[in-house]
Amino acid sequence: MQNTPLPLSDASKTLVGDDDKRWNTRALIVDDDVPIRELLIDYLARFGILALGVSDGEGMRQALLEENFDVVVLDLMLPGEDGLSLCRWLRAESDIPILMLTARCEPTDRIIGLELGADDYMAKPFEPRELVARIQTILRRVRDDRTEQRANVRFDNWRLNSVLRQLISSDGLVVPLSNAEFRLLWVFLERPRRVLSREQLLDAARGRSIEAFDRSIDLLVSRLRQKLGDDPKAPQLIKTVRGEGYLFDARDIG
Repeated sequence: MQNTPLPLSDASKTLVGDDDKRWNTRALIVDDDVPIRELLIDYLARFGILALGVSDGEGMRQALLEENFDVVVLDLMLPGEDGLSLCRWLRAESDIPILMLTARCEPTDRIIGLELGADDYMAKPFEPRELVARIQTILRRVRDDRTEQRANVRFDNWRLNSVLRQLISSDGLVVPLSNAEFRLLWVFLERPRRVLSREQLLDAARGRSIEAFDRSIDLLVSRLRQKLGDDPKAPQLIKTVRGEGYLFDARDIG
């Protein structure tokens, strides 16, 4: 997608290039109402949110090409493409949180916006402090969701909870893991369908821990297979590659 770079106001240029450590969130405001954009840029800065304002869909796409943002505040009524069309495009391209603004209060607009993937919806006129609160709520929910996704890794018929260090089967059976078993399984999950030597597995599974394995990697693999219900005579998950090491052959990891 090729776009001609859009000129930014002096204020916007300053904001985009600001490396001040106090900025912990970056917001893109898409609204053709200049006073509202300037108000929001100034107000959000009080809460550690670095904001850039653009007036239409072309400016939004250009800004997204040039910068990374944590949230998009998107007006419904825009020149050219409207907010609903841009919301649909955004959701197809990324999972960035979207807060929609509108001067129209019809429930249909709100429902359509949420169905297209908007995370929240506010009617104009609005209280700026409420907008900040809603942005913070959206970002907190997104962070919690992503933390949950990182904490739970699914593979085949299992789920690994990396916080509790537990294996959970498809029927809800909970299988606790020792520290060494957990580290070994994590190494396999990070390097699926690759032959790993015993030395590689031993080094990677130790990580930074000062605890050393007092048994061989073969015994550790055997214990992990047992907990995964992987038949040692014909293993399907942790396969032995004679003379080379082991291969983790899970087909559905996510």
